[in-house]
Amino acid sequence: MRIHQYEKIWIVGAMILIVGFIVTITYGSVGLGITMIGDEEETIAPDELNDDEQFGEPRVEQVGENEYAAYVVAQTFIFQPDPIEIPANNEITFHVTSRDVIHGFYVPGTNINAMAIPGQVAKLTVEFDEPGEYGLICHEYCGSAHHTMEGLIVVQPEDEFDLTELSAETPDTVAPGDEVQLNATVENGQLEPLETTVNAEIGGQTFQRDVTVDGNSSQNVTFTVESDQLGEGEYDWSVSVDDYEETGSVEVVPNGTAETEGGEGP
Repeated sequence: MRIHQYEKIWIVGAMILIVGFIVTITYGSVGLGITMIGDEEETIAPDELNDDEQFGEPRVEQVGENEYAAYVVAQTFIFQPDPIEIPANNEITFHVTSRDVIHGFYVPGTNINAMAIPGQVAKLTVEFDEPGEYGLICHEYCGSAHHTMEGLIVVQPEDEFDLTELSAETPDTVAPGDEVQLNATVENGQLEPLETTVNAEIGGQTFQRDVTVDGNSSQNVTFTVESDQLGEGEYDWSVSVDDYEETGSVEVVPNGTAETEGGEGP
């Protein structure tokens, strides 16, 4: 069968377009390091989110070597956590659900695009090669303030990223003769042990304690000062670990007026 020259051109052109579509789709789903949402969807009741092991405290956690999971909750009109801080050159799996209505989970300029549906968990995996800030928006109409619903993904250099958290507290007031106890908790959300130094100051007195916190665990550190050394009055305190700091104050009051409730740093 003889094929006309113009028919040959159209056939060749069509084949080029088909190959081009295949290459584009393959690159979009694989070349960008993104695994698209699968057919098997995890489910969770929206009214059970607060008690859920993962979504009760939306966060990023290390789940394996060079592997992290980000548990994200969308609700009118915010994303939690915000910002979402993750390391570059690591595999990040986003687990996304909604607390109320249908929301969108879209990062412009990337192939990260999913729906956050109440009762369902969308899962998609991505690897960011370049550190930087990436805007996160809801692209599904979710209410009157839909246009304001946005978040931020902060991709940090791998050697600068950590999952350290610091909390600290003292009593609001202490009576003369009692100890002022400053209790600090260092949490390490990564798998490797964290070796660091806890620095504290109470009313001008300074302390330092070296600690090793195992992976995915926490360690408590207590610093004490005799209230008689301070005298009556209000005293500032601070605790720092690496780039994290908590501050507050404690008051030494006359006998019989001290409160039992504790005060936390802001």
